[in-house]
Amino acid sequence: MNAIVDPKSLDLAGPTFTPAGTVLGAEVSGVDLRRPLSPETVEALRAGLFRHKVLFFRDQDISHEDHIRFGRYFGELEGHPVTATVPGHPEILHIEAADGLKVTEEILPLARSADKWHTDVTFREKPSFAGVLRARKLPPAGGDTLFADTAALYADLPQDVKDRIAGLEAEHDILQSFGYRVSEEKREQLRRDYPPQVHPVVRVHPATGAKHLFVNRVFTTRILGLPEDEARQLLTYLVDRVKQPEYQVRFRWSENAVVFWDNAATQHYAVLDYWPQERVVERVTVVGTDRPH
Repeated sequence: MNAIVDPKSLDLAGPTFTPAGTVLGAEVSGVDLRRPLSPETVEALRAGLFRHKVLFFRDQDISHEDHIRFGRYFGELEGHPVTATVPGHPEILHIEAADGLKVTEEILPLARSADKWHTDVTFREKPSFAGVLRARKLPPAGGDTLFADTAALYADLPQDVKDRIAGLEAEHDILQSFGYRVSEEKREQLRRDYPPQVHPVVRVHPATGAKHLFVNRVFTTRILGLPEDEARQLLTYLVDRVKQPEYQVRFRWSENAVVFWDNAATQHYAVLDYWPQERVVERVTVVGTDRPH
């Protein structure tokens, strides 16, 4: 496990961070992602990420190689068992509409209902450390991405709820999100390769030591150790907390924007409000090195 650090104690010389919201998020200036970054700049961005949870970069006309290089400053990169990748670049996910589900008029209601708040790949034993998303094609309006601070979500829970969920675990399953859109053969393969994982309902951040609410609507199937009805009601209560705007920041995309988020500290939601226009983004995903605890 990584050593616990206080991000406020680290030197953020180099990049400039301007808060984008009152709870989380910061716009970053003074960094050109088309060029190799110094170790000092990388560490400043890492500290800024831990402090602000999600970083927004504007006017970064990066290539696929630039995108991969930036992600690798923070760890190894991983693909995805379902989402398509950019031809020739297996490290980069090609994402349209509802996390790779291309929208047509017929499936629009299904795609919108599938587009929910989530933390990425919590179906993995070690969910990803971070994501780096780059805009490729944007609609004239709409298509914003919302982020929520899961430490703030936990902190504001009533004390009796905190006591109730302390030590509880929940199951996370890839098929809850992706099972309906693949063949039966692919479902069986996903079940073999990615069996359901059990993670704590409250996760301790591996770098900051903060407590985060670690359940989400997309992948969390049930809370363990409680009667079925009680577990269902509690999970619904917890995952719905993220909907409150007080815990969110909203990012309005612009041409060549890049977003870098701490996957252990946030949930996000891509708003599907731009049909019949198109929205295409590309993501590299930094692997997680810690099993949630």
